[in-house]
Amino acid sequence: VALKADGTVEAVSGTVISQAVGTPVVFENANSQYCTTVFDPSSNKVVIAYSDVGNASYGTAIVGTVSGTSISFGTPVVFESGTTNKSTASFDSNSNRVVISYRDVSNTGGYGTAVVGAVAGTAITFGTPVVFESAEVTHTGNIFDSANNKIVISYKDGGNSSYGTAIVGTVSGTSISFGTAVVFNSSYSDETVSAFDSNSNKVVIAYRDGGNSYRGTAIVGTVS
Repeated sequence: VALKADGTVEAVSGTVISQAVGTPVVFENANSQYCTTVFDPSSNKVVIAYSDVGNASYGTAIVGTVSGTSISFGTPVVFESGTTNKSTASFDSNSNRVVISYRDVSNTGGYGTAVVGAVAGTAITFGTPVVFESAEVTHTGNIFDSANNKIVISYKDGGNSSYGTAIVGTVSGTSISFGTAVVFNSSYSDETVSAFDSNSNKVVIAYRDGGNSYRGTAIVGTVS
């Protein structure tokens, strides 16, 4: 029943909407954490990156192929032979590469690191991981700026009072290089997420501002 404005109730009628859903498919036969997913339109594949707890929490990725409402997977590939978490991923449509950013816990407690992957069939191969922040990072955002063909990673910089920080990366083959990190919020910043606005060709970063009662805050960035 539903309550009406005059204080009385009446029966509620409705229509059931059916939806075709597939069957869940296990892609890792072990405890898996910090999953992130990205679509690679150049190969029409899905790439899932995660921390494989069943294998010492190594950073791992797997390629999925969707057919109708089902999905099948290739073989998992380790991209970081160390404990990783907080992974995020984006697709660089200029180089047709997947970029995974993550916290490398095995490297001095959590250096910010990124790695580039190339999908071929149901497999993915990776270049050498590159540190973009020599300090503990968490809450990373990772997007591709298609106007400038750059990757932008935003994060909480534990080496600089947990300030909100962003850095620009350039992909070449299966390698990535970075510019100079820029602070976008000079106070504690976490829960960072980001997007690229292709209408204005700007990057938008949303975060929780610890310097302002942890209010939800957003800022616009321009890559040059």
